[in-house]
Amino acid sequence: MLDQNIKAQLKTYLERLDSPIELVASLDESDKAIKIKELVTEVAALSDKVIARLDGQNKRRPSFGIAKAGEEPRVYFAGLPMGHEFTSLILALLQVSGYPPKVSDELLAQIKGLNLKANFDVFVSLTCHNCPDVVQALNLIAVNNPNTTATMIDGSFFQDEVEQRKIMAVPMVFQDNEHIGQGRMTLEEIVAKLDTNSAEKETEKLNAKEVFDVLVVGGGPAGGTAAIYAARKGINTGIVAERFGGQVMDTMDIENFTTVQRTVGPQFTSDMEAHVREYNVDIMNLQRVKTLTGADKTANGLVSLELENGAVLESKTVIISTGARWRELNVPGEVEYRTRGVAYCPHCDGPLFKGKHVAVIGGGNSGVEAAIDLAGIVEHVTLIEFSDKLLADQVLQDKLHSLPNSTVIKSALTTEVLGDGSQVTGLKYKDRTTDEEHVVNLAGIFVQIGLLPNTDFLKASDVALSPRGEVVIDSRNETNVKGVFAAGDCTTVPYKQIIIATGEGAKASLSAFDYIIRSGQ
Repeated sequence: MLDQNIKAQLKTYLERLDSPIELVASLDESDKAIKIKELVTEVAALSDKVIARLDGQNKRRPSFGIAKAGEEPRVYFAGLPMGHEFTSLILALLQVSGYPPKVSDELLAQIKGLNLKANFDVFVSLTCHNCPDVVQALNLIAVNNPNTTATMIDGSFFQDEVEQRKIMAVPMVFQDNEHIGQGRMTLEEIVAKLDTNSAEKETEKLNAKEVFDVLVVGGGPAGGTAAIYAARKGINTGIVAERFGGQVMDTMDIENFTTVQRTVGPQFTSDMEAHVREYNVDIMNLQRVKTLTGADKTANGLVSLELENGAVLESKTVIISTGARWRELNVPGEVEYRTRGVAYCPHCDGPLFKGKHVAVIGGGNSGVEAAIDLAGIVEHVTLIEFSDKLLADQVLQDKLHSLPNSTVIKSALTTEVLGDGSQVTGLKYKDRTTDEEHVVNLAGIFVQIGLLPNTDFLKASDVALSPRGEVVIDSRNETNVKGVFAAGDCTTVPYKQIIIATGEGAKASLSAFDYIIRSGQ
């Protein structure tokens, strides 16, 4: 099952095991069980500290658990943790053995203090780049809470259960069989959700922060770069963000960032965060800004940010780099059937629609690429475009048109998402040339119609916004508000590209530093 290169890498990792562990397989007579048995025995053969057992009693079969020798497993894999989940397997092997996780002492203490008694299930697809974060977070929680288990469930292994629970988006998390969340979530987010006392403690901690020199709002490429440039000046720098990485976390192939021939969004984010943490940057995750008040409107001449949790942060300058989010259809049925057939990430959720009919809304590069990818998984993919022509690069259009299980409908206005009360059954669109309405029977709809700037929190402020909701900036990334700068996809700068966002972040940071020097603050 494992090729020689993977075995060599895994053998090196297993040398770090802190104490002996057991891989406990719970098998049945299926072909999938044969693969589980093969994986477990191959891993065990790589280290004297790993023992394979085939007498597991887990009710979900086939599966395997990882336990310290002599203990019962608390971390389970119901499926083959390959692809994106291979890292989850390696970390589970190490952490169950006692190898310390790479998290802050404060966060680890918070995890151990949860005192949980729970069973977590997380449904994944092996092509989902957001799923490993959730799997690894729950595994770490289970390792550090003796009465808790965490199980990764590969939806392709347990298709009947996926159908029964109507799981049409991953990752999908259940606690004691009750749904508690889905989609991309970080360890900090999950712990905050489980720790009922965390919000009050976090607000108190934020209110005690000293005044920043540069405070960056948003943790994407623009924000990360701005923080690096500011911190290198030796000034007090902070980042306040809902989630470090931003929209780039949903980007798969990145092949046009100079000096990096190819990477993927999650890896780019990980490298960027590691770079930022090389400097003394105060990263405040899981925070939403409620209001911004410019330096000319405050008594002390500082820019003030009020957060959703009530905390207030002050800074000599603020750089807005909140990026953008997927644009929604805003038609009847979209909200009702989100995660029940309406999806926005074909890489994550595409495998759940294997053998079914789906649609992609949007004929730009993202939409056509999504349709091409889905065509390799689903029975048939229909691409629906509002315009009378596709806007994607010609090479992508040619590829799509060459696929026998694809249909392109142009000049079509999507008017409604249809469903049976529990999941999507189709969509309705109007032919813009004839005004006739049509219905397409579908199991899934993937929305790929562009981005909207994340600037809603600025609408009640004095910061000038364009008709599209973008922050209006000049050539120095200055806004119309004293002490406030902006960079990246949330601004009026054209061409929303990662490399442009990073350059704009650097410019904004240098301009903010120049403002501090000139204002004598």
